[in-house]
Amino acid sequence: MNHLKPIEILEATVNAGVGKANSSFKKLLVLGILAGAYIAFAGAAAAMGTFNLIAVPTTFGLGKILSGTIFAAGLVVVVLAGAELFTGNSLITLAVLEKKTTVPKMLRNWVIVYIANFIGSILVTWMIWKIGLFASGADMFGAITVKVAVGKVNMTFVNCLLSGIMCNWLVSLAVWMATGADSTIGKIFAIFFPIWMFVTCGFEHCIANMYAIPAGIFAAANPAFVELSGVTAEALANLSWAGMAINNLVPATIGNIIGGGFFVATMYWLGLKKS
Repeated sequence: MNHLKPIEILEATVNAGVGKANSSFKKLLVLGILAGAYIAFAGAAAAMGTFNLIAVPTTFGLGKILSGTIFAAGLVVVVLAGAELFTGNSLITLAVLEKKTTVPKMLRNWVIVYIANFIGSILVTWMIWKIGLFASGADMFGAITVKVAVGKVNMTFVNCLLSGIMCNWLVSLAVWMATGADSTIGKIFAIFFPIWMFVTCGFEHCIANMYAIPAGIFAAANPAFVELSGVTAEALANLSWAGMAINNLVPATIGNIIGGGFFVATMYWLGLKKS
């Protein structure tokens, strides 16, 4: 069996979107919690594996490359094990364009899965904080966790929006290509390279940020981490639950929807469907 042709990927994605739009609340909630947890595990592993490299300007790029290599495992698990991830579900837009489902059903899926992803992510993040993992590397892991989170909640709306668009353009492309792969290894490689690109570039993924920013909030409760991070008091002031929601999740989420729903789903629909 060969890799599906683009038009066949479109058809398979439409069918998958119909199934997702019609899924029960229980299924979306449980599988959404799992996806949020998987992405949080990936975020924590990527951060743990790279914090010393990220902390030094001369190795920052290498750290981002390694971070992308590790983080890609998160979406691999989501796709292969089966879970509901908000950003990937932006592709349900195709089923709406094909008039196989409705906008209210798509929005229902998005809302349930988004909340479930948050629950799963917060659960894992809290456990990581509780076991003291942020004290790793003579407190440097905690310091970098704070610094990364502070950077995310101090972005301008436009920059976060644009970063979110580019992020889910690549994430949804990974899901799109994995749909066309006919083997496990094929799906892994299809997922790996777009995710590697988005993480290396540092684009904004709303679900990944449900680990990164809460992790920073938890870590900032330790004055030693804050001092070592070198962030200013003014910048630190935005590191709060409200700051996370308003300054990052709102623009990143809108950008992620545009990236996947328009630049992948709609553009391929326009390009591949017969006029």
